[in-house]
Amino acid sequence: MASEKYNDAARNLIKAIDIAIEVIKANPPKGLNQQHVKIVLESYNGFKESLVNPNPKFSNLGSLKYKVQDVFAYFQEASGETVNEFWKKIKEAGLPYERENRIEKLLKRGKIRNQMDFDYVIDTIVPLQQEGVLSNDDVEQLSKMITHYENRKK
Repeated sequence: MASEKYNDAARNLIKAIDIAIEVIKANPPKGLNQQHVKIVLESYNGFKESLVNPNPKFSNLGSLKYKVQDVFAYFQEASGETVNEFWKKIKEAGLPYERENRIEKLLKRGKIRNQMDFDYVIDTIVPLQQEGVLSNDDVEQLSKMITHYENRKK
């Protein structure tokens, strides 16, 4: 039997999934065709189904963390209208999730440690600069970090 803490967290995650589905249906992310949107929505429905009818073996907070990561991966790493609307609705719903600012953490750290960090910076630097999230100084620092990481890999 799952703990009450797990059940509360699962209910919150189900609400977040419902918001994700609603936002993606209403305003599909740019660059996704109808088939891609359908696949994304099927994934979110699958996440929801695994929470509504959980495998008792995985009904614990440790396993739930992985599901949270899966559900929020796109919304933590992407940018644009769909992502902004998602976070607005999450906040309005009073759900205990916050948008992680990974770029800020990377800038504070001053270096790209691994391929995942590298891919994230490469994927988000231009959109975040266009949205005004990153200053020219931030972009310059990130560019130096990219170059240092690439040189280190050689």
